[in-house]
Amino acid sequence: MLSEETRAIIKATVPVLETQGTLITKTFYKNMLSSNTELLNIFNKVNQKKGAQPTALATTVLAAAKHIDDLSPLIGHVKQIGHKHRALQIMPEHYPIVGKNLLIAIKEVLGDAATPEIIKAWGEAYEEIANVFITVEKEMYDEAAWPSWKPFEVIDRQQVAKEIVEFTVKPVNGSGIDLNALKITAGQYITVNTHPTRHENQYDALRHYSICSSSTDGGLKFAVKLEETPGKDIGLVSEFLHKDVKIGDNILLSAPAGDFALDEKLIEQNEVPLVLLGSGVGVTPLLSMLETQVKANPARPIYWIQSSKDETTQAFKKHVDALLSECNNVEKIIVHTNDQARIDADFLKAKVPSGSDVYICGSLDFMNAMIDHLNGLEHTADMIHYEPFGPKMSTIKV
Repeated sequence: MLSEETRAIIKATVPVLETQGTLITKTFYKNMLSSNTELLNIFNKVNQKKGAQPTALATTVLAAAKHIDDLSPLIGHVKQIGHKHRALQIMPEHYPIVGKNLLIAIKEVLGDAATPEIIKAWGEAYEEIANVFITVEKEMYDEAAWPSWKPFEVIDRQQVAKEIVEFTVKPVNGSGIDLNALKITAGQYITVNTHPTRHENQYDALRHYSICSSSTDGGLKFAVKLEETPGKDIGLVSEFLHKDVKIGDNILLSAPAGDFALDEKLIEQNEVPLVLLGSGVGVTPLLSMLETQVKANPARPIYWIQSSKDETTQAFKKHVDALLSECNNVEKIIVHTNDQARIDADFLKAKVPSGSDVYICGSLDFMNAMIDHLNGLEHTADMIHYEPFGPKMSTIKV
């Protein structure tokens, strides 16, 4: 339990965190990964470079400071981050390393303004916050479908769009995993542990990929887009999976994770429409949700809104059409941006009924735009659910 004095000091640092928080976390990551290079086997260097991870951590620290009197309102965010940590195999022994380097970064950025009292208070606060994460994550580790990383054999790979491959995998013999007993919640992701050798890479590279289907009949399926846009960062893992991994090869996976899921209370009813709004490979978890909804209750009103550059990059076209053909009340809306079409506020006002339960997935830019549009149209926050490519806390306002 933090003392009243410590909590007062933490709350007094909120204005500084609002202006300097991202600089502190950028400094933190630079220092920590320089002095603890083994952590480069865990952290996504692309998120570091793009700034998404420092922004996410800065938001988390700011939220903790604002709620230091009572951290319980943050439990939802803690669980969302905890899913990622569990999937990446972040362990309790990693937290002291983070705490040490966070305090160093605060001192480095704030200089003389970071008094011994502030450093001491943040040291105590960090320990309290870390214990919340460790407690939540322990439960997730205990409930995971399997521990650590397990080898899976690639038994199929299908091109489902110009730049997107759907991989089907099964546990290797002796893994202890019963695929038939595996419970998948539509919207979850798996995490792939690879060690690409292209581009002089020295480290393991871990990435999350959405699961294509809540059914494991025939194998566990996930989709990967090849990130190879000229002039931009090459997707180290997507390139490895697309170009180097063949049928018969083994890859390491951690157990399914994530809190992006359909509202179970609404699946069986027909009054609240379901809106599935995705861009590019972001339709992958939405496909799994559509499959689950159709199987449970095909009479529910469904709006499938899918954005892609053109028809060649429109993922899962045949699969989506097959599922929608089983629905009793469905509207399919396809947007090709190469035709200058855009999903904007006017589009959403015309196409998305008020009171709908909306699920969104896509790039961070797409996510932020869709959420801003829907908020502007007065859709309630509890009816807007989303999963971005990248750290979700980078999209949160606190």
